[in-house]
Amino acid sequence: MNILITGCNGQLGNEMQLLEKSYPQHTYFNTDVAELDITNQQAIETFVREHQIDGIVNCAAYTAVDKAEDNEALCQKLNAEAPAFLAHAIGQRGGWIIQISTDYVFDGTNHTPYTEDDDTCPNSVYGKTKLVGEFNVQKLCEKSMIIRTAWLYSTFGNNFVKTMIRLGNEKPELGVIFDQIGTPTYARDLARVVMTAIEQGIVPGIYHFSNEGVISWYDFAKAIHRLAGINTCHVRPLHTAEYPTPAKRPHYSVLDKTKMKKTYGIEIPYWEESLKDCIDRL
Repeated sequence: MNILITGCNGQLGNEMQLLEKSYPQHTYFNTDVAELDITNQQAIETFVREHQIDGIVNCAAYTAVDKAEDNEALCQKLNAEAPAFLAHAIGQRGGWIIQISTDYVFDGTNHTPYTEDDDTCPNSVYGKTKLVGEFNVQKLCEKSMIIRTAWLYSTFGNNFVKTMIRLGNEKPELGVIFDQIGTPTYARDLARVVMTAIEQGIVPGIYHFSNEGVISWYDFAKAIHRLAGINTCHVRPLHTAEYPTPAKRPHYSVLDKTKMKKTYGIEIPYWEESLKDCIDRL
């Protein structure tokens, strides 16, 4: 297959490029904004047609959650309109698309893990635009797969793990939110699932994926320091109210992965095992 990867310079896009070497039977077109402007519908239509693209993995998004509150137009363009352009172009060719989405489509008021059938209710610009992107992709491409994920980190780019390691080495004390609960996702594990779906065949629908287990940001930070051998920084728990942000975060964003596990017959690693792998690589 000829596969288009968008957002190849991001966390997931970089992990996808590493895995591509294990699947040499396909031809990959790794693009970011310099190679393909996904907000330009004509450019997408031309690219997909000229390179005879069979499938798209859309890793590109506007992910600056707080900045999104003041940049709604750009966020809408990247998270809602661009996926529509991609889905339309590949849908016309009878191809497939995997759209990466987010736990932010929920308001975080649940007390049990969110399933794909739970009602969505985003309360941030980022969450709202990502949800519109989901609708657009499903409407415009029959063979579409939405994968919602959460708390993404990797050895690439900026993320919570790298920030905690840097601050842990710089500061004697840190405050981290303890009353927001979820599950981290190692981008390498997510990339493996994407590749598994491509190999086994796209089963259209919405899926949830994160690592296994449940923790708070505070527990996550403590684990990062422990595994990175940082013992000179005191991490103290903060209430969300003590650390106000422009965008409202879901208090509870644990995702139920049953559908993904059953459909593709996969086992998902426990969050701490994946975190250790990432820190070892760092």
